[in-house]
Amino acid sequence: MELPKDETFPAIPGVISSLKSGFDVIANHIAIILLPIFLDLYLWLGPRLKAGDLLQPLIAELDSFNAGGDAMMIDMQRLTETWELFQELNLLSLLRTFPIGITSLINGLLPSRTPIGDPSIIEIASSLELIGWLSGLTVIGWVGGGVYFAWVTALTYREEKRDFAWAKRAVLQSSLLSLLWIVLIVVVGVPGMLVFSLFYIISPVIAQGVLLFLTFFAMWLIVPFFFSAHGIFTKGENAFRSVLSSIKLSRYTLPTSSLFVLGVLILSQGFNFLWSVPSSGSWMLLIGILGHAYVTTALLAASFIYYRDMSAWLEVVLEKMKANASSVQA
Repeated sequence: MELPKDETFPAIPGVISSLKSGFDVIANHIAIILLPIFLDLYLWLGPRLKAGDLLQPLIAELDSFNAGGDAMMIDMQRLTETWELFQELNLLSLLRTFPIGITSLINGLLPSRTPIGDPSIIEIASSLELIGWLSGLTVIGWVGGGVYFAWVTALTYREEKRDFAWAKRAVLQSSLLSLLWIVLIVVVGVPGMLVFSLFYIISPVIAQGVLLFLTFFAMWLIVPFFFSAHGIFTKGENAFRSVLSSIKLSRYTLPTSSLFVLGVLILSQGFNFLWSVPSSGSWMLLIGILGHAYVTTALLAASFIYYRDMSAWLEVVLEKMKANASSVQA
């Protein structure tokens, strides 16, 4: 929605100034980056939790289907490769949860070696144990992410009182929001994958077109939901209200908010490419871990600053618009 231009309206908050303020806040309170550093060090140098032995019978069964070499078995081969990738996955990476979680560079690298030698492997023995690990690690990731976001918020909003009761409620609501996102992904994602598979059977070309459309649609949804958690930590809103506040903010400030989100994505992904250059077997990766922790935490702080300033600006503008409309009607 486009807001009317009026010289009496306050100046819209700047994207660059918000980003700069975020980096300044973290530079002055550098201890906050310890959380992502510790998580990355644990995922890098610590043990690996895998379900390789548990999945091996399934992969062997899929291989038996592929043995015939039939062209119809191409999809089965891709399914087998997917399960083989999951077999090598370090399940401890689930400690990095989305959208609320402690940022991690190692989570995206999945390193197989370390500077101190081969890591120890912990194998999951049963399906029940796998479910327990998946559930437990996810909950720990939610709580850790809530604490991380609350800490960044407290540093950004130092003029406002942030006590333990506030932090506890924020962590609870942020965990609920993460659960809602999982439910939404399952409800929408599973039927979506079935539809995509149907299109792929009909025509791979059509399937690629559908995938491209879904990609653009997902990008269009990024801005309205980018600030879905910010209302929880800044305004004390519940998970549902926080999502609605994010949608409202993007509705009135879409051009500027889109530019801010784009800037955050470019900076984070661009620096991630730089941080990921050293191999997992080199101590030089430690520099990447430190740099990643600082940049991503600064960008998170910048997002809270932008959300605060833009929300305050929007409230003033809407009040002025309401007053102007009332005066015209009178």
